Amino acid sequence: MFALRMRISSIAAIPLVLAAGYSQAQTGARPPAIQALEAQGLTIVGEFDVEGGLRAFAGTAEDRPIAVYLTSDGNAIVGTRLDANGKPIDQMKLRDLVEKPMGEKTWSQLESATWVQDGKPDAPRIIYTFSDANCPYCHQFWEAARPWVDAGKVQLRHLLVGVIRADSPAKAAAILGAPDPTAALIENEHKFDQGGIKPADSVPDAVLQTLEDNHMLMLSSGFRGTPGIVVRESDGSVKKFRGMPQGAQLAEVLGPR
Repeated sequence: MFALRMRISSIAAIPLVLAAGYSQAQTGARPPAIQALEAQGLTIVGEFDVEGGLRAFAGTAEDRPIAVYLTSDGNAIVGTRLDANGKPIDQMKLRDLVEKPMGEKTWSQLESATWVQDGKPDAPRIIYTFSDANCPYCHQFWEAARPWVDAGKVQLRHLLVGVIRADSPAKAAAILGAPDPTAALIENEHKFDQGGIKPADSVPDAVLQTLEDNHMLMLSSGFRGTPGIVVRESDGSVKKFRGMPQGAQLAEVLGPR
């Protein structure tokens, strides 16, 4: 029996979960088991065709694509279908129904957000990064990206948040309120080991709103810490990276050097 108090984070974390098959007399817009999952935070995007007498639904949980399969007795299975060779079957369907539109929405939201440009305007590769002025891993990523940025291959767009220390919002205000925010951001990075940019004496309401908006966008994009990095590939797909990219992942983020 599926626990009705189970949090949606558990849905995302557990690969296979059985949902309660309620009486079919409880009819609604969707099957009862699907409604139960929706009530716990699962967002259903659409239904897709599968064989084997199942009904299949594509959804999202905490910014992750989720497949739900409804059996003939009304129970629901949350997880990944595998073929006889152990390979996922419905990944392309999930990508088309969930990942692509979700990525396009995220990218559009990032474009319209308030960010600080770091790199040439005509750089062919745009990378958004949620950054805190006090974040050591954001600083590491900034340093690691210098060869790509300096060569004009990458433009970083920093969406500032104020979440790590008490003076993070004031440092963000010093950057966002500067005559040249890009220069102020670079100053913070150059002085990072010495404490960074001098915090602003006060944080204007407009900056507080920007920080709140960026923080909410960071959370809705599936990030719980900084840096949260988002890139779009040549095929239009959007990829997300949590934390400082390591090893070969750095080239995956920044592209050819």
